[in-house]
Amino acid sequence: MSNSASNSILNSGVLNINLPTQQRVLAVTTTRKSGYSIAPFNSFNLGDHVNDAEQKVSLNRQKLAQQLPQNCKIQWLNQVHGNEVVNVKAISATPLTADASYTDKENIALAVLTADCLPIFLVNYSGSEIAAIHGGWRPLAANIVANTVNLFKDSPENITAWLGPCIGEQAFEVGIEVKQTFENLAPSFSQAFVEHSDGKFLANLHLLATLQLQLLGINNISSLAECTYSDQDKYFSYRRDGQTGRMASVICLSA
Repeated sequence: MSNSASNSILNSGVLNINLPTQQRVLAVTTTRKSGYSIAPFNSFNLGDHVNDAEQKVSLNRQKLAQQLPQNCKIQWLNQVHGNEVVNVKAISATPLTADASYTDKENIALAVLTADCLPIFLVNYSGSEIAAIHGGWRPLAANIVANTVNLFKDSPENITAWLGPCIGEQAFEVGIEVKQTFENLAPSFSQAFVEHSDGKFLANLHLLATLQLQLLGINNISSLAECTYSDQDKYFSYRRDGQTGRMASVICLSA
């Protein structure tokens, strides 16, 4: 697995992700910096469901949209920690209830919101199919990665993946029931858990997603393995702060 995902800055608060595909695929992820929201959402909050001021969220989303090709419009999701994947053929002004989205249409930007969960991008090498996945432990345990890959017309060996910032393995404490849930999927997932204390385990979301991708035949995986919990200055973290904002990870096919 490569750790060479780009962190070049398109604009303050927006990071460009270099994927090994054709230039027509643009991918970005955001930090919490250089937005309009005030504490506890300071400042580049893109979530409209966290009780932030609607006007501030709108300004932040406008700023994000300015970093995309002019004709690309963002499709937002109503994320429910499930395993539903939507095939987006046209932009809906209303957020679609799902935790992943796929498209093979130009000028549709797929977005996922996170504040500890793992954002995942999938794109085929020819740059004609893309997907964005909200990789919390519940969606991962419910096979959302496989559900998303199944929508691709291209074969898994022709798909590359990118894993974004999320809560790191030193901070993500879970109960034994989470470990057992993954072990019931495949014994190999046990390596993503380290015993901590009092029946608790430290879980590695990046490793869980990587193992799932590899089992599906996807081996070209890059990452920006930064911990949202540990880096309070750069990232929102729900587990750390409770009431907080959301980052966005967005991928689109430009014409």
